[in-house]
Amino acid sequence: MYNKYGAKKVRLDGYTFDSKLEAARYNHLKELEDQGLISDIEVHPPFPCFVNEKKVCLYKADFKYKNINGDEIIEDTKGIETPMFRLKKKLVEALYPGVEIIVIKKAKA
Repeated sequence: MYNKYGAKKVRLDGYTFDSKLEAARYNHLKELEDQGLISDIEVHPPFPCFVNEKKVCLYKADFKYKNINGDEIIEDTKGIETPMFRLKKKLVEALYPGVEIIVIKKAKA
């Protein structure tokens, strides 16, 4: 199944990834975890966004994990950064102090 941007969903280890890029990033993170360079990988961690006690949206990142220093890293893989994604990224970073979403982009061919 493809989405409107041409990305094909991929099933791997019981997860459904929105693209081959996201699945490849998951495999890479697992390799890093096996090497002891990261730990505690979470797939699709939720970030509920409330403003004035009203739910605005639910943002699901692609991955959350800890680096070797114990810092929490939040990642999202993107072939295309949509205006909606950029808005949700700003909202999550504003509502969750200390959170910075790292965007992993598709390499240019």
